[in-house]
Amino acid sequence: MRTWVRWGLGVVVAAVLIAAPATYYRATYDHAKRLRVVTPGKLYRCGQLNAAGFAEAFDRFSIKTVVNLQEENRDPMLPVRWQGKPTVRESEVCKAHGVKYVVLDGGVLDHPGQDPGSRPKVIDDFLAVMDDPTNHPVLIHCKAGLHRTGLITAIYRMEYEHRSPAQAVEELRANGFGTFAATESNVYLDRFILRFERGVRR
Repeated sequence: MRTWVRWGLGVVVAAVLIAAPATYYRATYDHAKRLRVVTPGKLYRCGQLNAAGFAEAFDRFSIKTVVNLQEENRDPMLPVRWQGKPTVRESEVCKAHGVKYVVLDGGVLDHPGQDPGSRPKVIDDFLAVMDDPTNHPVLIHCKAGLHRTGLITAIYRMEYEHRSPAQAVEELRANGFGTFAATESNVYLDRFILRFERGVRR
């Protein structure tokens, strides 16, 4: 009997030792998913945060504008906290904190009526946001904070900080885009970064 009790206690302790850190990680991840400084006072990036995570980021970095790059989810419902209810629209979270909310089609290469293969519309939409200093600081995000966010961060680096395409790709890879995904054969990398023309507005 004592052996079974000890075994049972061992299982419970092991479960707690595994579950507690995993739960803490997940809660922290959803709260501040890949939140990073791009340029202090100008641009920040992240994945989709929960409402409390956005509120903390707004206060911490004095964010004035949020740019959502998720064309498939233009105004997502956010849990107030990790796995929390109720939920609230992202636009409402921004409004409650006096933050401007902008939605851009971050993953769309060719809009209807646009010449196929031309510069993606989101580039110029993003530049229009960044060209207006009253929008700064800006927080950009997509779902994971890796691909669409990474491409738009690369545009920012090349346009405003005069980084080379090679430097932009290096940062893209370092921030989770993926070494094998960030090659010349990737149509997004080609259209967003390799063909990018600095100083052009359309």
